[in-house]
Amino acid sequence: MKKEETQEVEFKSIWQDDYLKAICAFANSSGGKLYIGIDDKGKIIGVKDTQKLLQDIPNKIKNKLFITPFVSVLEKEEKDVIVIEVPPSTFPVFCEGKIFVRSGSTTQELTGLELYSFLLEKSGKTWDILPSDTTEEDLDTETIEKFISLAEPRLPLIKTIKSHKDLLKKLNLYTKDGKLTRGAVLLFGKNPQAYFLTAYTKVGRFKTETDVLDTVIINGNLFTQLDGTLESIKKHISVKFDTRVRDLTLKGVSRRDIWEYPLDALREAIINALIHRDYLGTAPIQIKIYDDKIEFWNLGKLMPPLTPDDLRKTHRANHRNPQIALIFYYAGLIESWGSGTIKMINLCKENELPEPDFINYEHGIGAFSVIFCKDIYMEESLRKMGLNERQIKAVLYVKDRGKITNREYRKITGLSDEGTRLDISEMIRKGILHREGRGRNSYYVLKK
Repeated sequence: MKKEETQEVEFKSIWQDDYLKAICAFANSSGGKLYIGIDDKGKIIGVKDTQKLLQDIPNKIKNKLFITPFVSVLEKEEKDVIVIEVPPSTFPVFCEGKIFVRSGSTTQELTGLELYSFLLEKSGKTWDILPSDTTEEDLDTETIEKFISLAEPRLPLIKTIKSHKDLLKKLNLYTKDGKLTRGAVLLFGKNPQAYFLTAYTKVGRFKTETDVLDTVIINGNLFTQLDGTLESIKKHISVKFDTRVRDLTLKGVSRRDIWEYPLDALREAIINALIHRDYLGTAPIQIKIYDDKIEFWNLGKLMPPLTPDDLRKTHRANHRNPQIALIFYYAGLIESWGSGTIKMINLCKENELPEPDFINYEHGIGAFSVIFCKDIYMEESLRKMGLNERQIKAVLYVKDRGKITNREYRKITGLSDEGTRLDISEMIRKGILHREGRGRNSYYVLKK
């Protein structure tokens, strides 16, 4: 047993009824184990009256929380430890009329939007399928026609549907009571922000965290926001170089622009934010463009059981707004197999850029970020390559000065001749440094 508290493990020296909150939190999260007889530092204390606790604890849990976890006793270091194993619950579990969940190694009460989001998820419903107060007059016919054109390859019979209303009904964008869903308004509305005030995207150009050079607000439906957001980003990034390639069909010579970030990867990140955002929250999608990176941020943590590491390999799609995601799939804007993040990674590799970072902020309704970096020789990227602090310092020195010698390496790191040789040899093997010159005149530059 690993003796440290985690999202799924908590230690208590003795039993107290207040610990029912922790059990409630485990049930409302991904499950977990509460150990009685171990202090918060992981030291085995043991319990007294083991048999009495084995009777009292299950009864209290059942009477107060209406769940039945597995309670057992373990013998550790010749002492009894009570283990309460709590499986995740498919329904909300209340403790004294309140909802608790796990956040890291702590137990937190849910309130406000966090509570509403939790109850909605446990009900099996999603925000995008709930009814809205809009009518057909609020829909943009031009966007619907655009969707029909995009969706024809995946829905060959779509143009045979007589009216827009019939189409939206077949796409389940009307409720059983005949109301347009919230998803329908976001997807096809003339002005969704009239009903969902913060359902927009904000793009900013930053010099530093506090020095904002430009801000653009992109309103409209999700299709409009997708196109408008990408165009706004393009205004603040540049073309690395242009090449002329001869068209083999003899139509002449065409120019191909190579952007400093692959546009298809940025487009995937925008779509990801539009589809997976938690629209219960009051903050818009935020995209911050810096000199050396672009960060995409949206409310809504990854849907369990997904983790950021899962996004780097083949994984099942898990949508917070499945109705919105399905429409984007029919329009050919996404695949249905959760391949968007892998596409971002591959596009960055093809363009000799660092892999994007995926960051999951789990507190409350949480948030999610995708960060693209322009320079592979940034500190964070270098650490991911396995470089130590000395090597990182040397690489940053080369970025600033253009080259480094053995003598300079020893001076800035304090290493011996042998240590310098080993450090530099490792970076050459990893394809980071390249040696120029011979003998005492040799020096090292960044490998392009």
